[in-house]
Amino acid sequence: MRGKGQGGPRPRRHPLRAAGRTAPLVPAMILLAVFLVGPVLASFYGSFTNSALTGAAAQQTQFVGFANYAQLFRTPDFFKSVLLTVIFLLGSAVIGQNVLGLVLSLLMARGDRVMRSIVGTFVVTAWVLPEIVAAFAAYAFFHADGTLNEILGAAGIHGPNGLYSLPMVAVILANIWRGTAFSMLVYSAALADVPDDVQESAEMDGAGGAQRLFFITLPLIRRSISTNLMLTTLQTLSVFTLIFVMTGGGPGTDSSTLPILAYQQAFKFSQLGLGTAIATILLVVGAVFSVIYLRALKPEVD
Repeated sequence: MRGKGQGGPRPRRHPLRAAGRTAPLVPAMILLAVFLVGPVLASFYGSFTNSALTGAAAQQTQFVGFANYAQLFRTPDFFKSVLLTVIFLLGSAVIGQNVLGLVLSLLMARGDRVMRSIVGTFVVTAWVLPEIVAAFAAYAFFHADGTLNEILGAAGIHGPNGLYSLPMVAVILANIWRGTAFSMLVYSAALADVPDDVQESAEMDGAGGAQRLFFITLPLIRRSISTNLMLTTLQTLSVFTLIFVMTGGGPGTDSSTLPILAYQQAFKFSQLGLGTAIATILLVVGAVFSVIYLRALKPEVD
């Protein structure tokens, strides 16, 4: 006999009903397979071939196994590009966009309507610009004869050629300028959901502004922080146009991140297989970061 409080047997799901619920998803799944999974698999296979734009390999592509990856790991420029990619990612996305976006959202939450409108307009304008337009604007700002040095010159300061002497600093600042609006909007929405009574109770208990921020606000918006970190990380890993327009990966290879290196190997040196191998490594790096952030997003279980 069943004990008190125990329900009866669970009703079996009818297979036709389950199939009917799944049927509307089939076209979307087919489109994802064709336009997302298909190119990824083709790119993965291409990284194991000697595919090229010119020469004999362009006419008859051969499977070469891990030869492309072995060649990459013997090339100092590859490890330099990995380091530059990590610096670019940490400086412009993980630290720059997230910290500045959070600060701006906190300031806007405490500011009046006029201040919120002014700050929001200036910050969001950079985000809505097409990437190519934002890249040329940043190029004009950091160039030796650009806006920044004109401003410094008016103050009697001789400014450097940022695109030549400090290329990574220039592209990091440009990416922060362009991408901060997204983080600001995410955090503004998250802060709007923080209960006012919790903040007021903490303030009545004597908690200062910094204590309320680190022990109340940030833990309450933890999931938004993890989501934003994942999105900004994936967006920054794929940044190409901004760097290509501003520095072209130079001078030399001083700002050549992995997307720039993949483009150069594939289309400048015509080694499609080698460029695809770099792109595949970049895809794996993005997947690793996604897994880390998704684990952080899992609900806590007592």
